Amino acid sequence: MTVITGLGIIAPNGLGTERYWDATLSGRSGIGELDRFDTTGYPSRLAGLVRDFDAAQYLPGRLLPQTDICTRLALTAAGWAIEDAGLDTAAVRDYDMSVVTANASGGFEFTHREFRKLWTRGPEHVSVYESFAWFYAVNTGQISIRHGMRGPSCALVTEQAGGLDALGQARRTIRAGTRVVVGGGADSAFDPWGALSQTAGGRVSADPDPATAYRPFDTRAAGYLPGEGSAILVLEATESARARGARAYGELAGYAATFDPAPGSDRPPGLGRAASLALADAGITPAEVDVVFADAAGLPELDRSEALALRELFGAGGVPVTAPKSLTGRVFSGGGTLDVVCALMSIRDGVIPPTFGTRSVPAEYGLDLVLGTARQTRVDTALVLARGRWGFNAAVVIRSVEKGS
Repeated sequence: MTVITGLGIIAPNGLGTERYWDATLSGRSGIGELDRFDTTGYPSRLAGLVRDFDAAQYLPGRLLPQTDICTRLALTAAGWAIEDAGLDTAAVRDYDMSVVTANASGGFEFTHREFRKLWTRGPEHVSVYESFAWFYAVNTGQISIRHGMRGPSCALVTEQAGGLDALGQARRTIRAGTRVVVGGGADSAFDPWGALSQTAGGRVSADPDPATAYRPFDTRAAGYLPGEGSAILVLEATESARARGARAYGELAGYAATFDPAPGSDRPPGLGRAASLALADAGITPAEVDVVFADAAGLPELDRSEALALRELFGAGGVPVTAPKSLTGRVFSGGGTLDVVCALMSIRDGVIPPTFGTRSVPAEYGLDLVLGTARQTRVDTALVLARGRWGFNAAVVIRSVEKGS
């Protein structure tokens, strides 16, 4: 088995696992006005922003000039996850530790700042760190260097599906013989260019009210809100975790990824197939799933297709469904792993967090969407879904260690 032994969370509504989980259960939102620059004229001015995070408190000063905010989030979350796992990296052979991260935006703020220097002051003013600070793989590289992890590592770019894909690759790496993998996702793109590029896709909600702008599966759903943050996990082979007496939050029991068929092919989207394949990979039936953490795009056509996939797999109202990301916005590569953390906390505490903002779900969806308040119930198995733009789909099955053993 592959078990999860450490969690590191930086979310718009909480720094650290327990603060994030408390906010998720109580409905404390991280959605607010995008106030890092003048947003006059922008079609959407709301986002899930990480506030009260000072990277200088957590990272060496030498790293600050060479890192984008996204990398700072990833580095800090990885450090917290390693600490939470009680992992002494000096006691593990460097080639027995790997890093797998996902990132959808690259170092947006850093690179656009350097571009501005190039255009206005000349190339001699551009930071030498621009050569790597913009790159999607930089988070994997920086975590690897900082913690001496030299095992087989990689970076993935599949937008919102990326975090789950990173965990799937981490499990694959462990099965190939690596003892420990630090895996997850991070994203941040809220400089003027980054924010505008997100709204240009036409999927971001223009509703100015933070309480209603992002309401997945609602009859009045009109788009999502983007967010930033990082969720990094420590994954280990069961034997490794047991040997060092580590606590396991749960098992990564199943994983699958699919790609949507070409438009006009009359074939259904690939999310339902990803869910089915993940359950098969875990060796379980739909009846054994206690909760689904939905992708929850917040767009009627995408919400409808996800609801149809769930109805076909579980039957109408056959499983509780929730979308805590309505409190954070879609964090892209960090979003899937944030949901995995919620799944692990649901297993630990016997509670399903609600979906805030959503008030009226179309009857045709056939969803048992958890609304209003958290639902107390035993949770042993959770299915987590994510869809990246341009057709990426991913699904993971998280199980209690007792259920999986």
